[in-house]
This record gives sequence, C-alpha cells and structure tokens, in this order.
Amino acid sequence: MNRQKLEAASDQGIISKEQVESLLSFFASSEPVPEHSEDQLKFVRSFGDIFITLGIVFVTVASAQIQMAATWMNIVPLLIFIATTEWLVRGRRLVLPGMALLIATLYFASQLLELSIADYGLLNLMLLTSLAGLFYWRYKIPFTMLPIALGCIGMLSIIIDVDLFNAQYMLTLFGLIIFFVAMWFDSHDVDRKTRYSDAAFWLHLLAAPLIVHGVMVNLLVSQGDVALKKLFIIVFFVAFFLVALYVDRRALLVSSLSYAIYAVIALSKTNAFDIENLTLIIFAGFGAFIIFFGTYWYKIRNVIFSNSAAFVVSQYVPRFVEK
Repeated sequence: MNRQKLEAASDQGIISKEQVESLLSFFASSEPVPEHSEDQLKFVRSFGDIFITLGIVFVTVASAQIQMAATWMNIVPLLIFIATTEWLVRGRRLVLPGMALLIATLYFASQLLELSIADYGLLNLMLLTSLAGLFYWRYKIPFTMLPIALGCIGMLSIIIDVDLFNAQYMLTLFGLIIFFVAMWFDSHDVDRKTRYSDAAFWLHLLAAPLIVHGVMVNLLVSQGDVALKKLFIIVFFVAFFLVALYVDRRALLVSSLSYAIYAVIALSKTNAFDIENLTLIIFAGFGAFIIFFGTYWYKIRNVIFSNSAAFVVSQYVPRFVEK
C-alpha cells in the first residue's frame, strides 16, 4: 500500500486524513526491516514529471517577463499557478511539478507585494513564509520545508538585528539548528518510508552549506598559520563525513561539498586569499574520498558504527548491521 492510494482514499472520504500517516506507519512496521535504506528521490516518479515541470518553468519565466500595467495584476498569474497546483498536486499527486509551482507562487506573491532583494522586511517575510506554510498544510510537499526554513532564518535575523553577510558564524549556528530540526524529522522515520524522512532530506540539504559556510570563510580568509588552517579543513570535513555517515544522510555531504567547491572557486577569483596548489590537491583528494566512500557507504558505515548499535542515540538513526 503506497501513499498515493491512501491519499486518494482520503480525498474520496473513505478514510480520514489523520489515518493516512497512521496506516503508512502500520504498513511500514509490518514489513521486513531492510538491511539498509537508500536515500531515494521520491519526488520524481517518471520522466513525465520532468516534462511537466519544464512546461511550468517555461510558463513561469515567460510570465515573469511580461510587463504588467499595474502591480496588482500579478494576482492573475498567482491565481493561475494556485489553480494549476490544485490540478496537478492536489488532484494528480505530482511532487516535482508541485515544487516548481511553489517557487512560481512565491515569486509572483513577492511581485504582488512589490518586493525586491533589499525589501524583504519582517512583515513581508512573514507573509511569504506563511504562504509556504499554507502550501505545506494543503499539499503536504516535503520540499516546502526548505523555503519555510529560509523564511524563518530571515525573520530571526531581522528580529535579532544581525547582518548575515558580516556575521558568518550566525549562518553556521542557523545551519546547526536546521540540522537538529531535520534530525527530529528523521528520528520519527528511521526506516525512511514516510513524509517525515522526505522533509528531513530537504532540511539537510539546506543545513549543510550553512554549517560549512562560516567554517570555510573563517579558515580560508582569516590570518594564521596556513598549514594549521589546512589541517583544520581536513579535520572538519572528516568529522562532517562521520556525522553524515552515522545519521545515514549522503545529502549532507553532497550539499556541503558542492558548496565547498563553489566557495573555493569563488574565492580563488578574488584577492581575498592566495589559493595554493596544495589547497586544490586537498579538495581533489576529498573528491576521490567521496567516490570511494559513496560506493561502499553502507559497508563502511557498519564497520565504523556497528558497535554503537546499543547506544540510546542509535535508535534515532537507521539501523546498523552488527559485526
């Protein structure tokens, strides 16, 4: 029994919406526990989803280029995208198109509010975050947790009056908070079968680059012994790898290392610091490291952490296979 069938039964009044998650949990608990659980990309069911999403992107980009006679006219594409979401997401349960529709909806909502990059004040962020929250409540798309988290970061930054561009450590702090929220979702679905796990996936993708950002900037730009900074980089990414391995989230590594590559390239094009070949060799080594450990992920995970299966905290992460 899958989620689509249960939600269809809920729409027809056969079961209540509250019973959907309960039944999914029951079916999950009654199935044999797999030796390990892959990070499946559940938001793509077929190439048809990608095809429809491309169409949504084309319509969004074209609509965004249309010169509106008045700002209030942005309500027209906004309502069209909301109606399309009802059709494709509420009616046909298409997740990837729903993600594109959410982004389009938030964009035209911001246009309706006459927002620019510099205009995202507290009230405006509250409105957009609330709209994302309503989207999640209505359509239950896990990806929605990502813009909700971004909105919360923006609102909290305004409330405590901190400039995130000049306070890099705050991004790391926010990343850690989001990581623990993601782990809360993960702890409610250690077998990775329900929407909790899917929501955690997107939060992990957001948390990782935020955590890495402050550390990378401080280590690469700050004054100090170059060799010591390189050692700190190695220690940091090894520790980050072990955490990702323990909680069984490769999304953490993909997101963090993707950001690290971007940061090194961006900084190397400026005069912020003099990048050396050794630094590049270290990051190339990390790439080879990821290729190897990505191939033998579960074997390495079980070898390193199987003895920790009896720990209390291990009940909140996917199971280990004991030696």
